[in-house]
Amino acid sequence: MVSRVLLFAFCGIIICTPAWSYTDITVENGGTLKGKVTLLGEKPRPMAMNLVTIPDAVYCGRISTGTGWRIVEDFIIGQDGSLKDAVVTLKDVKRGKAFNLNKVEIEAIDCDFSPFVNVIKDQDELTVINMDPIEHDIQGYETARERGARVLFNRPLPMNPFHKVVSLFGDNAHTHMPGQPMVEKIHLRKNRNIFVMQCGFHPYMFSWGVVLDNPYYSITKEDGVFEISDIPPGEYEVVVWHPGMKSYLQQKVQVKAGKTANVNFQYESPQGRRSAHEMHENPRFGMELLDEGEEILPTLRLQVP
Repeated sequence: MVSRVLLFAFCGIIICTPAWSYTDITVENGGTLKGKVTLLGEKPRPMAMNLVTIPDAVYCGRISTGTGWRIVEDFIIGQDGSLKDAVVTLKDVKRGKAFNLNKVEIEAIDCDFSPFVNVIKDQDELTVINMDPIEHDIQGYETARERGARVLFNRPLPMNPFHKVVSLFGDNAHTHMPGQPMVEKIHLRKNRNIFVMQCGFHPYMFSWGVVLDNPYYSITKEDGVFEISDIPPGEYEVVVWHPGMKSYLQQKVQVKAGKTANVNFQYESPQGRRSAHEMHENPRFGMELLDEGEEILPTLRLQVP
């Protein structure tokens, strides 16, 4: 069952846009928008879940803290405060370059969804592929701050029968091969454009999506940098959204023909407890609950709180 406390802790203010049709045109001598998104302050307190209380603890624990916990990695921050997975968009663009998105495909791999953040057009299809030798339960929601979440779909994602495990030097090497895909058409109600997927079996698995009506967007990588090109000259409102924040950032910018405009955004780090799901000592849910001979070992990646 989905962890609603965690789900609502994530839900930020949506980027509402009026409903109009976008027109593709040939943009000549368009402008460019560049910038960087950073996070000011200490890294937010991590959300984490005790693996011994969740199915497939040994396999999923290949990514864990080494103490039996799995961290939700919603804040990837560089040494200079650069923030990954922020979606930067231009609002209310009525016409511009062709709006052709590549097929949106998400992998369930190593008990994680990849990529963590996506952009999709309304009525486009979302494909989820299981790369794991275990079953997942895909729950999709549309979100809004004032109205809460609404279920879009709930579908099982059967275990991948092609997955191979090879013993190597006392560890397990996993060969991931795609299983049967799950395909869903994404359509959100009016004034909602944020959706989230969560695994009902492994509730630390999340993937977020922003439904947009124009192609002027960028998703930041580890360096926090974004770039949006071929923008028709004019004044625009630039909006930044990140799944771990409860607000969005926005600025107005003037884009000139053939020129590059620069604008930076800085979030303030969330303070205090963000969720009921955090690491803590609980003597009733220790490693002794595992079957005899089982261990939770971070053989793929050691997570650092």
